[in-house]
Amino acid sequence: MINISEVLETNKMILEENLDVRTITMGISLLDCADASLKKTCDNVYAKLMRLAKKLVKTGDEIGREFGVPIVNKRISITPAAIVGSACCRKPADFVKIAKTLDRAAKKLGVNFIGGYSAVVSKGMTPADEMLIRSIPEAMATTERLCSSVNVGSTKTGIDMDAVRLMGEIIKETAERTKDRDSLGCAKLVVLCNAPDDNPFMAGAFHGVTEGDAVINVGVSGPGVVNYVLKNTCRGADFETLCETIKKTAFKITRVGQLVAQEASKRLGVPFGIIDLSLAPTPAVGDSVADILKEIGLEHPGAPGTTAALALLNDQVKKGGVMASSYVGGLSGAFIPVSEDQGMIDAVNAGALTIEKLEAMTCVCSVGLDMIAIPGATSAASISGIIADEAAIGMVNQKTTAVRVIPVAGKKVGETVEFGGLLGHAPIMKVSKFSCEKLISRKGRIPAPIHSFKN
Repeated sequence: MINISEVLETNKMILEENLDVRTITMGISLLDCADASLKKTCDNVYAKLMRLAKKLVKTGDEIGREFGVPIVNKRISITPAAIVGSACCRKPADFVKIAKTLDRAAKKLGVNFIGGYSAVVSKGMTPADEMLIRSIPEAMATTERLCSSVNVGSTKTGIDMDAVRLMGEIIKETAERTKDRDSLGCAKLVVLCNAPDDNPFMAGAFHGVTEGDAVINVGVSGPGVVNYVLKNTCRGADFETLCETIKKTAFKITRVGQLVAQEASKRLGVPFGIIDLSLAPTPAVGDSVADILKEIGLEHPGAPGTTAALALLNDQVKKGGVMASSYVGGLSGAFIPVSEDQGMIDAVNAGALTIEKLEAMTCVCSVGLDMIAIPGATSAASISGIIADEAAIGMVNQKTTAVRVIPVAGKKVGETVEFGGLLGHAPIMKVSKFSCEKLISRKGRIPAPIHSFKN
């Protein structure tokens, strides 16, 4: 039973502490849109998106107004496009036509992003997978709302190092193709290991083949709420009190998302899928995972103890969230994107936080090296090495990891790049000068770890 004090508490979270529902994402299967004709496939895709998602933005806005909860983004995720286009695409340019169709639909529907221009190549690449991957630079350069992802490994299959090597080259090419916009195309492109089928957050969202025809997934946020509560109730408290406070706060945040998800599902006539309870920061002051880490006791993220503090935070967020909803999924934890978190930016500028320390932190939190700007001169092999390291962390630890790095054309360490909006701004971070070229040039796969054999 909800009482008036809980209503007032939630209103305070929204008005003063940056609580929001970050996204309502409608997952849509496009498997039934595939055809031997490219034109027919594109027509089928456009028609199905328009039919199922025509009320998505309107419904999200209505729920936001009626419930008084800001719903920041309305998004769509689709079946990985490499699968949808496998019967009709004969060259990378054919996939670009599908990309433009998806972007056109996203604009018409008014959604912020559409994700799923994707390939899942954990163990190997089909011709269609490779064609889609090679089309990514052109697709990112010629669309506005399309997001792309490639899954290069999993705990069950190991890491496809041929795909890792190719993705280093693709990220470099995407940066060059969008250099007039500070290589913005790379901000809409992520490389993953153990990608989930139901993630509502971009750029890694796609609608997995294990999903139904359509589903509503909701991503909640709220690092500002957690930070506010810790600041006002937990300074000097012991670890038990600290953990209980984070857990209870995560419970309240997730309940808001559960309410929105159920209402959106009912109004749109689409089944409810999952709540992703990730703490997703924004560039707004006070809406920062880094600030939570500082409130726990660090001078800056990157100080000794950072990984322990982040592990504590991530675990309590998950424990609180799973008590609030029976259907928690997606990524669910704490995000540490540099450009989208002012506290992380401050830590980089102070010299406290490096890519190597961020990599260590990704062992215990959601996603991985996210929204990190690096020098435009960084080699494709070095980018592939960064991807391989993160994929290895995900593979061995049975968790999702990802790399979204932006080699900003013409920029060097010490400079800053401005992306705007939720993508924020970022300092250019230093990448190791030492080569991994011989490692990346090897062909084949890194095999799955021994503990992957569960049968």
